[in-house]
Amino acid sequence: MRVFILLTVARFNTGELSIWNASYEILSDYTNEKQTQAFDEAGAFFAFSQKQFNEAKKEGIEYCSMGAGLICPVEKAKHLFDRLEKINKEGIAQDIQENGKKAIIRRELFNHECFYTGDITDCVEKLEDYDYSYDDIYQVYRHIYQTEDVH
Repeated sequence: MRVFILLTVARFNTGELSIWNASYEILSDYTNEKQTQAFDEAGAFFAFSQKQFNEAKKEGIEYCSMGAGLICPVEKAKHLFDRLEKINKEGIAQDIQENGKKAIIRRELFNHECFYTGDITDCVEKLEDYDYSYDDIYQVYRHIYQTEDVH
């Protein structure tokens, strides 16, 4: 899924306001296919009710819940967990490489409506795995708030 974000940029030397559409990949764009492949290879599935579980389970296999509705054969759960963690780390590295720190922070600030709420906490939590500090995020927030019409 490609996310299209309308960006507003102030041109400091002319005082002009320039608007253009930019597309940014989001973390799930880098991880979805690999995660699906990992689920399939592990025999994992999502079930949010007993009926869904009963329809998807295979006889003779013991399952465990990995959270958020993810069900996995017990014998493959540790491997799946480790693989999903690796996929997430690789996706973050690719996101940083392709989009850069400031663009990622900007994307998440707008995605979590931080300029509407005046609170960057959700963005900070979302970017914990990126090793961006509160100060890193606040500096981008403050710059955008001071230079763009976001209020």
